[in-house]
Amino acid sequence: MDNTGPLLETLTRRLLETPPEFLAEPRLLLGTTAGAGSLAVAALVNDVLLRHGARAPAAFLRRLQGDGAAGERGERNRLSLVAIAAWLLADDWFAGAGVAQEAVCRMLIEAPAELAQATAARKFVDDADRREELARVVLYRLGYRPQGETPAQASDRLSAISGVERRRLLEASRAAEKRAREIREALAAKAAQESADKWTRE
Repeated sequence: MDNTGPLLETLTRRLLETPPEFLAEPRLLLGTTAGAGSLAVAALVNDVLLRHGARAPAAFLRRLQGDGAAGERGERNRLSLVAIAAWLLADDWFAGAGVAQEAVCRMLIEAPAELAQATAARKFVDDADRREELARVVLYRLGYRPQGETPAQASDRLSAISGVERRRLLEASRAAEKRAREIREALAAKAAQESADKWTRE
C-alpha cells in the first residue's frame, strides 16, 4: 500500500456503472451446465490485459474457465466477480499505471475467490459498501492505496469495510484465544503435577 492510486470515488463510480455485458452469466467449461452462459470470462480478462500491454498466460486463463471446484453456483459467482474486477482494471488509471502483469493475474485469481465465498458478485455493483470493499481490495492487492489517504488510514478503512478482513481477524483472534487457553491448561496441569510430586516426596 506504499503507492498512491486513484481517487476511491472514481473506482466506486466505475463499479456502479458496470456494463450489462460484464454482468452476464459466465460460461463454465465443466459441470452439468457447461457451455451455458454467454460471458467468456477468460477472453474478457485477456482483452483487459492486452489493454495493459500484456498477454495472459494460458495456465492463468484456464483458471478463469470454471473448473467446478467450488460447485457450479460458486464457480459462476467467482467468475462473475472476476469479470467485475476486470471492468475495474480496464479503467484508464490502471491501464496507465504500469501494474505488473503477475500482480494483476494473482489478484484476479485470489481476491474474487475470497470475496465470492461470502457475497454474491452482483452486490459489488449494487451495494455502496461492497463497491468500496472491492475497490479497496483491488488497490491493496496491487500495492496501492486511494489518493488522499495515508497507508494507515487505507489499512484501517479496509479492515473496517472488508468482510474477508473481518473474518480473518476473527479467526486470528479465535486462534490466539485457543492457544492462550491451551497454555493456561498446560501450566495448570504442570502445577498440579508438581504439587502431587511434592506431596508424594513428603
